[in-house]
Amino acid sequence: MTHVSERSGAGSSPTGAGGDRQPWTAGTGRPARKRSVSYADAGVSIEAGDRAVELLKSKVRQTRRPEVMGDLGGFAGLFRLDTGKYQNPILASSTDGVGTKLVIAQQMDIHDTVGIDLVAMVVDDLVACGAEPLFLLDYIATGEVVPDKVAEIGAGIADGCRYAGCALLGGETAEHPGVLRPDEYDISATGVGVVEESEILSSERVEVGDVVIAMRSSGLHSNGYSLVRHVLLGAGRMRLDVVIDDFGRQRTLGEELLTPTKIYAQDCLKLIAEAEVRALAHVTGGGIPGNLVRILPEHVDAVVNRSTWKPQPVFDLIQSKGRIEDVEMEATFNMGVGMFAIVSAEDADRALATLTGRGVDAWQAGEIIEGSGNVQMIGQHTRG
Repeated sequence: MTHVSERSGAGSSPTGAGGDRQPWTAGTGRPARKRSVSYADAGVSIEAGDRAVELLKSKVRQTRRPEVMGDLGGFAGLFRLDTGKYQNPILASSTDGVGTKLVIAQQMDIHDTVGIDLVAMVVDDLVACGAEPLFLLDYIATGEVVPDKVAEIGAGIADGCRYAGCALLGGETAEHPGVLRPDEYDISATGVGVVEESEILSSERVEVGDVVIAMRSSGLHSNGYSLVRHVLLGAGRMRLDVVIDDFGRQRTLGEELLTPTKIYAQDCLKLIAEAEVRALAHVTGGGIPGNLVRILPEHVDAVVNRSTWKPQPVFDLIQSKGRIEDVEMEATFNMGVGMFAIVSAEDADRALATLTGRGVDAWQAGEIIEGSGNVQMIGQHTRG
């Protein structure tokens, strides 16, 4: 998270701490009153915001790409698009947030992972059309700017950008006293990518006989947390610090729920370069059926066989505690798959080898058949 709208020495005396004069002065010509009201009195600390920016600078610079122009501190981030690499470059954009997963982070006072979730939600939407993520802009709204906390959030965003290969080009932190509690915050981001027009992935490329390849999620990712909190923390009265044996490694419920979303962007770009990829589906809200259907033409169906994988234990916990029907689970959660790739049958083995070589747990989960644009979920997940 870069906060490029920095104010040098804002809130200090006209000569600043080091004796340098401010670039402006102002006066009313009237005698000073005994007690004046400041921005800080209203709950906004410009100094805290500036301190948060300073803490973040080194992390942000680690995300720099050659196309980035200038340094932090301007009113806008500048990015020189290398149009010579493309015949017909198309810009892609995506914006998203993290949702109520942030409530878990705030309850646990752990803030260095949700930034990864934020980046994942944006860049994996971008790569779904074949676009390379170029840069990201973030926004944080908080009841009170606590520099160390803001720096933790920003560090996660910067880490996510490094994993995705994109630059963290700019951002903003807004302090909203009286609207948000001092410990409360929300985050969002917008990303921009580029793809050659002739290489845009879409449903138009999908054909009968293609293979459906699944890529394992890291867990819940960043969807369905309102239901998760209702089932586990509300009706279920579970504590975030309780150790769940099924999670392994003495892992608590809170740690599992804060597992960062898997970022697939670079893996998918490599897959596109190595195999005939027809389309990609990022599995977010709506689950597997709701997202896979978005990349199907009207004359085909996608058949997905549940027996080809075992969802992580957290899904069983949520379903059993909430007595949730299978159809509701699949309409809300990713059930262990964060991304699908539709590839030609001839390139299926190459695609799997490419993903496996990059450390991605991937497998053939189904096929494309003649149909009417629907997703057919068959079989049962492996249990136990």
